[in-house]
This record gives sequence, C-alpha cells and structure tokens, in this order.
Amino acid sequence: MSNLRLRILSALVMAPAVLLLTWLGGLPFRLLVVATGFAIFYEWAHMAALGRQRVAWVAYVLLLAVPLVMTGAGVAADVTLVAMLPVLLAALAVGSFAGQGAWGASGIAYAAIPCLAFAALRGSDTAGLAAIGFLFAVVWATDVFAYFVGRAVGGPKLAPAISPGKTWSGAVGGAVFGVVAGIAVAVAVGTAHWQTLALAALFLSVASQIGDLFESWIKRRFGAKDSSRLIPGHGGVMDRVDGLVAAATALYVVGWLMSGAARPAAGLFAS
Repeated sequence: MSNLRLRILSALVMAPAVLLLTWLGGLPFRLLVVATGFAIFYEWAHMAALGRQRVAWVAYVLLLAVPLVMTGAGVAADVTLVAMLPVLLAALAVGSFAGQGAWGASGIAYAAIPCLAFAALRGSDTAGLAAIGFLFAVVWATDVFAYFVGRAVGGPKLAPAISPGKTWSGAVGGAVFGVVAGIAVAVAVGTAHWQTLALAALFLSVASQIGDLFESWIKRRFGAKDSSRLIPGHGGVMDRVDGLVAAATALYVVGWLMSGAARPAAGLFAS
C-alpha cells in the first residue's frame, strides 16, 4: 500500500503538467514529447549497457537527435519517417562496429517512433486534442483497472515468464474499462462515429498491454527491476509510458489509414 500511495502521489504531480501541455499543444507539447524520447532512450541504453562504448554512445545520441529535433520543430511526420531510415541504418552500422548488435537501433526506434506519433496525433487542432485525450483515457483506464481487477479476481497468469504479476482477468478487465473510457471520450467530444472508436479503443487497450509486456521483457532480458528510479513509485519513464508508446503508435497507424500521415486525428475525430 505504501508503494501504491507513492504511485498515486507521483501521478497527482505529473498528470496536471502533462494534461496542461497536452491542452496547449504546439511547441510546448512537442517539447514534452522530445524530452520523453530522450529519457526513454537513456533508460534503454542504460539497461543495455550501450554507454560502455563511448564513441558508439555519442553516435547513438546524435542519430536519435535527428528525428527528435525534426519532431520538436514540427516537421511533417511522413518526412521525419523517411529521415529515420538512414538514421536506423547508421545505428545498425554503429552497433555492428561496437559489438552491440541491433540494440542501439532498436532503442532509437522505440524512443523516436512513438514520439513522432504523439506529435502528429496532437497537431494543433481540436481533433488532435480529442485524439490524445482518447489515447490517455483508454491507456490509463486499462492500466488502472487491469491492476485492480487482477488483484481482486486473480486466476491464471497472463505471461508468467515475463511478468508474473499479470493475470488474464486483469487483462480482460483492463480492456473492458479501457473501451468504456474510450467510448466516454468519443461521446463527450461529439464524434460522428463512436462505434468505430470503440473498436479502436479495444485495439489500443490490447496494444498498451502488449507494450507493457514488451517493456517487462526488456527489463527481464537485462536483469533490471525498473528502467530507472526517476519517478517515485513508478520507476523510470519507460515504466510509466510503456503502454502509451505502443498505443500511440497503434493509434497513429489507424489515423494514418483513415486520413493520412500528416493529420491522423482528423479522420478519427471528425465531427
């Protein structure tokens, strides 16, 4: 319970700041996204011990800066995605030279692509604000209710080899409440196709739980309990946004298919 209280207190501090920057949109939100991207890569690199090779570490940071600076500057998402191809190829070459395999390139992709998705989804219009609100509602409801339903109901483990605490009951409960939260946001903003967004909410809830499991696998792979100790009660930035980065990427893909890479929220939340 003491850890739960610490988690709640940390969330009460962070959530208003995040929601304010989301409301403002534009450059303030993009700067939040860029800072998050650098923090994610730092934690990834720390767990994977990429910093042991100083030259490789500097090269990775400079390569990561390319898509993140483009994102922060408001460059179109499709242009930034194209620029990421040579960045990732260069990171693979650096990893091969340093004997680190694809971990550097994978970390860059894991940090940069969701940040690009967040910035593109938010944009500067009301549809973007609705899209991020929808995303937050689904992922946060999934996270909270998966925890409480899992503790209350128990039952078979979801992935005991990766995350022993997670149960199938928690996963289903999280998905149900994630969909409810998504529908509530869709109805509140008056979208014309809330039924479609209900399916999108289910997709995002599943994606967020897969993202959570993926981050747990990364930590188990490198013998880390938390990605860092930056956030009291939560561990690191990766621990806090593991579901969000997966769900944001998934929502961006859905929006891209509906209305294009430049304005993915427009097709999702057209009134």
